[in-house]
Amino acid sequence: MPENLDFILRTVLQGLPYTAGAAAGGIALTAVLSFAAGLALLSRSRTVRVVSRVYVEGFRGTSEVVQLFWIYFALPVLVGLQLVPLFAGILVLGLNHGAYGAEIVRGAVRSVPRAQYEGAVALNLGPAQRMRRVILPQAVVEMLPPFNNLFIQLLKNTSLLFLIQVPEIFRQGEILRPQYGGQLGLIYLVLAVLYLALALLITFATGRLERVAARRLGRKAPGRAGVPATGGGL
Repeated sequence: MPENLDFILRTVLQGLPYTAGAAAGGIALTAVLSFAAGLALLSRSRTVRVVSRVYVEGFRGTSEVVQLFWIYFALPVLVGLQLVPLFAGILVLGLNHGAYGAEIVRGAVRSVPRAQYEGAVALNLGPAQRMRRVILPQAVVEMLPPFNNLFIQLLKNTSLLFLIQVPEIFRQGEILRPQYGGQLGLIYLVLAVLYLALALLITFATGRLERVAARRLGRKAPGRAGVPATGGGL
């Protein structure tokens, strides 16, 4: 058993850089698209709002597996450009979760009290200055807890990349099935522990960001039990 466990660990860990890379790339793209689409949903331009809404509903309303297959298999047929499997996976993860993140951004911005808008107008701040200096700093504190959940979901969905032959940890575990079929419980336990460890890292990072953002607003940093921040705003 110890020898088998050692081989299983070494095999599965070979996929860790791919899982971590896909998660990191997907999270970065998700953050960019979430803010871009979320703020676009609040635009005064009807055209901008419609374009953003089409993106959000299109990716939220279709299967992530279909999106993955379409971008990796169908798109090359249409445009003649074959994407690297890992890049295609990151693209789909970012596009899909960015659509969900857009609603998080929109909701958080709208949750900022109206008095903050009025105060920024009274200070003669322009629309961009109001958003950057007054609204977003407060909205970001509200966004981070749901973004934490979204990023963990994205991490777990990196397992879908085995469908396009990305050698991430889940695919490495599946490679072991023919030889170690009698130890599937051990294989999947190792996978579960690795996903849990990565999820805890994401939670730790977003928790730190949340505390930093709260302190910059002069609020009490949220406790470890997830108690919402309280205190004065801007």
